[in-house]
Amino acid sequence: MSRLEAKKPPLFISEPLTRDAVCRSLSLLSGILKSSYGPAGRLKQLHNGVGGCVCTTSQSSALLGHLSTSQPVLRVLTASVQNHVSRFSDCGLFTAILCCGFIENFRSLNVAPFTVIKISKHLLSLCMDHLKSEACGCRVSVDFSSVETLVCLVRSILTSKPACMLNKTEVDHLTTLVLKAFIFTVPCHVQTNAVLGKCVIVPVKGRRVVDSTVLPGLLIETPEFQLGKPLAVKRTGSNMIKTALFSVSMSGDGFYPEEGIIAVHHGVSLEMSELNQLLDVGKQLVKDEVGLVMCQKVMHPSLKQYLKENGVIAVDRAGLSLMEPLGRMTGSQPIASIHSLSPGCYGSLKDLCVESFASKHFLHLIPEDTVICSLILCNRSETAWDELKRVCETAEHVLQLTMKEPVALLGGGCTETHLASYIRHKSSSLPASTFKDLDCSQTQYQLVADGFCCSLESVARSLSHNDGEILTDMVYGHCWFVPSGSPCVSKWSDLVSKCGCGMNGNTEDLSWRFLQGQSGSPVVQGCPKEPSVKVADFLTLDCFAAKCSGLQVALETAILILDLSYMIEDQN
Repeated sequence: MSRLEAKKPPLFISEPLTRDAVCRSLSLLSGILKSSYGPAGRLKQLHNGVGGCVCTTSQSSALLGHLSTSQPVLRVLTASVQNHVSRFSDCGLFTAILCCGFIENFRSLNVAPFTVIKISKHLLSLCMDHLKSEACGCRVSVDFSSVETLVCLVRSILTSKPACMLNKTEVDHLTTLVLKAFIFTVPCHVQTNAVLGKCVIVPVKGRRVVDSTVLPGLLIETPEFQLGKPLAVKRTGSNMIKTALFSVSMSGDGFYPEEGIIAVHHGVSLEMSELNQLLDVGKQLVKDEVGLVMCQKVMHPSLKQYLKENGVIAVDRAGLSLMEPLGRMTGSQPIASIHSLSPGCYGSLKDLCVESFASKHFLHLIPEDTVICSLILCNRSETAWDELKRVCETAEHVLQLTMKEPVALLGGGCTETHLASYIRHKSSSLPASTFKDLDCSQTQYQLVADGFCCSLESVARSLSHNDGEILTDMVYGHCWFVPSGSPCVSKWSDLVSKCGCGMNGNTEDLSWRFLQGQSGSPVVQGCPKEPSVKVADFLTLDCFAAKCSGLQVALETAILILDLSYMIEDQN
């Protein structure tokens, strides 16, 4: 009998943020995320250390999904950011970098944690009120009757991930496709509870990005259908194709306990009995004038042959991921048992044809009303394709969020520096009653406000990876990047042509200052103004809903971590 080891008591760690190991881990994570941020971000290669797939990315969802950490503090931070990304798809790196900045700046203050928490929550409310105000200078209204702003929004997302390896022509082509796919998913007939459709991404790797295209309806890969051969499909009297969708296996070689007990008489073949039942289903489908039968799982070859002989096209192995869009597009109710077929479970299609892309053959299902579409997405390598797929999914989700709230925020670091300028202006003119309500002194408030603003500015600084100077102007509070290696000049306007988002040019005296993000930065004189004239043809824009949520999640997570007094670890 093996010797039993005595149970160890749990390990209590007080004030975890004062521990060097925790601080080093936070600093390391912050450095990894900052170096990945923006269009010029450095790529990361991630693997599990024992072989297997290598992921090359700068996306937060892939980075945080592949990084493993033993530090409970980092687990809280990464889990919080991943939850944000699962809901909004965008601004994951922004949220994580800002959260690390809050923790770093707040823990170094000589202010009690509960006071920091109260003041920072008040500062967050000022930010949110300003962002939701029509007077906010970093808000951009999105007009869905014009594609100009939508193009800027999608383009900003596509260019933010260098691992996609896209040139300008490819970015323009994909921007058009993503917008076209999104428009396909918007219902033509608006109802009280209108629901957007879905864009299904079809992978074609090893081809040029400009070979990508978007088609209404769904594509199902079917090698048995050859291009050029006409499809003999049965149609109804109204020239529509009646469809049936099965979620149950039709292979005829399995017994399913959920369907009850089967009693088999002596000498009767169970396999033949099941095949006869399947053929009976086939006869019923033919009788009901069904022209297309789709099965999530495997279909018996004899049943497929019988259906083919009777002018019915049979498609099996459709997969779980296509069941929801197939049902939505055709109106078919998934049939979960071969023993019950009702007329109400059938749907319909407008047409069927065979499409060919690269060396693949697809059955193209064309609906009457298009809310489901297929994006045939091409890229030269598997790594670049994986990154591009994530980016296109993010762009689609951002467009959906923007449709709910038709507002975008200026990108390129300008929203962050604008908010920092606004908070510095606002915090310098608060009434004494505010400090009384928060139970803090004006000095304490200013210290926390400065740390809050430095955290926002640190996100903007993370966009620069070439050691160039970073400026902010004293008029609009926007962010300006000076090219690396630029000569010393007396006028910054000789070196910078436009701000990070592209809204402002250097045509006026904007009183630039260095964006160092250190405590004691000068207060902007007056509230930052709203730009009157747009300079760039393409603005850099961010998703309003995702950035607002990221700001809230970053502060709430930082507050949670700063409020930790003990960590208890099980040693067994």
